[in-house]
This record gives sequence, C-alpha cells and structure tokens, in this order.
Amino acid sequence: MRFLKTLSFLILFSTLTFAQAAAPKAASPSASDSTVADELKKMQDALAAQQKQIMLQQQEIEALRGQLATNSEAHVVDASMHSLEPADANAVAVAQGSQLTEPEKPKESPLSFRIGAAEFTPGGFVDFTTVFRSTNTGNPIGTNFNAIPYSNQIQGHLTEFRMTAQHSRLSLKMNTKYGENNITGYVEADFNGNDAANVFVTSNSHTNRLRLYWVDLKRGKWEILGGQSWSLLTPNRVGISPDPGDVFNTRNMDPNYQVGLPYARQAGFRLGYHPDEHWALALGVENPDQYVAAGEVIYPFAYNAALGIQFDAANQSTVPSVHPDIIPKITYDTNFAGGRHFHGEVAGLLTTVKIAIPGQFGIPTHSTSGGGGDAAINVDLFKQLKFVGNAFYSYGGGRYVGGLGPQAVVRPIATGNVVVPFDARSSLVHGGGTVFGFEAPINKSITLAAYYGGAYFQRNSFPDITSPITLLNPISCNGLHGTFQNKPCIGFGGGNSPNSANRALQEGTFDWIQTFFKDPQHGTLQLIMQYSYVTRSPWFVAAGAPKNAHLSMAYVNLRYILP
Repeated sequence: MRFLKTLSFLILFSTLTFAQAAAPKAASPSASDSTVADELKKMQDALAAQQKQIMLQQQEIEALRGQLATNSEAHVVDASMHSLEPADANAVAVAQGSQLTEPEKPKESPLSFRIGAAEFTPGGFVDFTTVFRSTNTGNPIGTNFNAIPYSNQIQGHLTEFRMTAQHSRLSLKMNTKYGENNITGYVEADFNGNDAANVFVTSNSHTNRLRLYWVDLKRGKWEILGGQSWSLLTPNRVGISPDPGDVFNTRNMDPNYQVGLPYARQAGFRLGYHPDEHWALALGVENPDQYVAAGEVIYPFAYNAALGIQFDAANQSTVPSVHPDIIPKITYDTNFAGGRHFHGEVAGLLTTVKIAIPGQFGIPTHSTSGGGGDAAINVDLFKQLKFVGNAFYSYGGGRYVGGLGPQAVVRPIATGNVVVPFDARSSLVHGGGTVFGFEAPINKSITLAAYYGGAYFQRNSFPDITSPITLLNPISCNGLHGTFQNKPCIGFGGGNSPNSANRALQEGTFDWIQTFFKDPQHGTLQLIMQYSYVTRSPWFVAAGAPKNAHLSMAYVNLRYILP
C-alpha cells in the first residue's frame, strides 16, 4: 500500500515538472495563467482516475487473499451453503469475494438433518424410573388415581415397587417454509401403551403408543392445526402453541400428571388468530367420548343392556357421538419488569350426550348439551419463582379432569302409558378440578416445584323406578337431606353406590429436578424426584368402611435428554 502511494506521488511530481518545463512562453500574463490552469485541471482529473483504479486493484487483491484463505475451509463453506435457503446461499457466495468466512456456528441440535427444504430434528429422552407406592394400585409407572385401594382391601396393605424404562420417549419435529406459509410437523411416542399381562415376567416388552401427531401451518396472523395434539382445554404456558414445551402439565414425573389438571391428547382441528404479539384466539373441534368412568354410574334396570353400548366405561372405543367437542380459547402474554413473563387464558367447552331408548313406537333418541370453562395463569413473580394455577368447572366435562369423573348419567321417567310406562333422559354431571403451585428454578442445576390439585364431582342420583326390586329399608339417594324411598338408587353417588364413585380427590406434590449437565451438542442429564400424597373420598361409605383411601408415592428417575 505504501509503495502504491509513493508511486502515485512520483508520477504526479514528474508530470507537473515536465508540464512546467515544456510549457511555451506566453505572450501575456493572462494567456499564461489560462494555459497553466487548464493543464492543472487535466492533471487533477488524471490523478483522480489513477487513484480510483488503484482502489479497485486493492479491492481485487483483498478478494484474492480472502479466496485463498477460504479454500482451506471449503468443506465448512459447502456445509453451510447446503443448510441455507437459495437466496441466502447466493448472499454467502457474494460475501466470499469480499471478506473471510467465519467458522460455522454449531446447530441448535446436532441431530438435525435436511431433506429438500425441510429440516428434521429428532428428539426425546431415555428414562430409567423407580416407583414406590404405599399401597398396591396395580399400575406400572402412571398412577390410576381412581384405583387407590381402601384399607379394608388386601391391596391396601401391600406396597408396590417398580423399575422401568417405559416412560422413555421419541419425537421428530419438521420445519419448512413454502412461500408465506410456515409449516411445522410433530410426532411423539412413548412406551406406556397397553402392555401384555406378562410384561414384567422376563422381556419387559412395553408397547409403543402414539402421544402426539400433528401439523401446524402459520401464515401471517392466522394459524391452522390438524392431528392429535394437546387439547385446547389443556392450560398453556405460552399462547395457544401446541408445542409440548409450551403446554402446562406440571413438572411431575408421573405420566398421569396431577389430580385436578384438565387435559387430553386427542384428534382435532383448530383455527387460531394472532391479532398482535400479546393476544391469541383459537377455536377447536376435538374428538368426543360419551364417558361414564369405570363402575361409577348405574343405569336404569329396564335399559341396562341398551345403554351399555352407548357409553364408554373406560372399556370400549365404539360408543356413538352427536358432534365433536367444541373448545374456544383466548390467551394473553406479555413480558414485564425486566423480562418476567405473564400468561393468562380462558377456555370454554361445549359437549353433547345423545342416547336411544327403545319405546312403543320405535327407538326415539334424546340429547343433552352441557359445557364448562377454564381459567389459567402462569406468571413469574420473581426471576426465580413462578406461580401457576388453573380452575376448571363443567356440566358434563368430567373426562377432561383426568377421566376421574363421569360425563353423564341416565334418569328414568314415568310416562303414564300402560304399555310403555317408562322413558329415559340423559343428565350431565357437574364436576371440575384445580391445580396451583410454584416452580422455582433456583439455578442452572436445580429446579424445585410444589403443587396442590383437587377434583370434585357432584352427586346426580335418583330412584330406579324401572326396577322390580322393592327395598325393605328405605334409603335416600341424596344423603340425609333427601327423600327416603324403597327403590334402589341409580345414577352417580347415591345411597349404596360403589366406593369408586368419587366425591373428591386431592393430591399434594413436591418435585426436585437436578441437572448434572446441559449442552446443546451433548444433551442433558437429569435426576428427577417426585413425592406425592393422594386421597380419594367416595360419596357413599358403608357402615364400618373407611371414609377414604390414601396413598404415598415416590419417583426417582434418571433422564438423558437428546440434544
């Protein structure tokens, strides 16, 4: 560079000297001055052109140096070119001629790969779980809260110890862009399927099952999702996102989460709208199920056989339905006080039960519609303390509270007709649940969480006027304040109802998550510990029977999360 500047100076100096020596004698001062000014102007133009040419040559030299340096890292450049969109790849090619290429930054997940314009990211984790329960619920890793045995049962005096890897999970996420459409596909599976009866004998061959399988398309302010996803009724941590990390299902190790949490994973279709960065609205239609829980609802005697195929008692998937469950949702998100996050939401439910009752003139049908609502909040109280809570109440939404209560019962009606003296109508059951607690990320290694959850289902019982049985001792179907009569009580929660007809369930939980290391290239290793105390109380307690069932359980889990 100094050489070029020196050369330019010498050329300019010699040119000026030559011009002065060769200039002819002017006849007059004015003519001489004009000639000299013209020559100086020409030399200045020539000098500017030379300087411009020198600058271009210098840029070419620098570009050649950059290309020489880049050739030694050609494999890095080629890899980065293949991971970019065509427009971005062209930009990189142009930039290579003017500057050195920086080393390629590591991807967020080293397992990601591309097929065409789509990027695929495998995920999931490997679990080794130990479960201890103070009574024998008869479950592997996921707790059936409805099956907690009473102290007057054999299982109530036996403990339970399990070791399993069945909660391990595999997932695959796909992202691509087509024009203005941002498309995300997601599939997730674990091994908590319907196991064979002899699964723990030798092979422990747990059944793989589908958890999530959906595709989501975003275009501008609109969003469309179809497939099997978390229900819109499940509380979110962020917006209306279906991503598992944006859904609130506690930090519990138990695959059945927490008593009182409204949730479902089921097929559906939803339409979302994002008017701005804070608000989101969605409307979903989701798979229905006429659900009466296992052994909790008693049908009218005259229609027992006909109704058994019309309701799911947790034992069949072929029950009828009149329309999908309809769920609207509105959410609000914002950041405040230096990055703390607030999420609030309200959601609704519209559901319908339809039954067919044989009568004198064919088989007439009757339907009853109900619904419910849920409100949830997720807010950072401090940098290291988060409050979470939700409340759900419904008329016919019991299956969304972990399937712990029935959706409906069937009430017999006297017609006054001698030939067909009875008819029947469906009647929905009031029920709901709540979960609230705190989550505390103490530091990068330790996260603590504590939750309380409760579920309640209202009694819906009445005399079975279709029954040929007449009781010797009158009973009340609605407790001490009801009318005593001589027919058996049916429906849900009446006199002499089974002790599986739960009035209330409660669970308190404490979680400790210890992270040993977390690296985007090598994954995450965690120790997850959970302790819970659970109680369940039935509507009817026979003389001398325990008033409730209770359970202590502990999970210790070693988890490796794929990077």
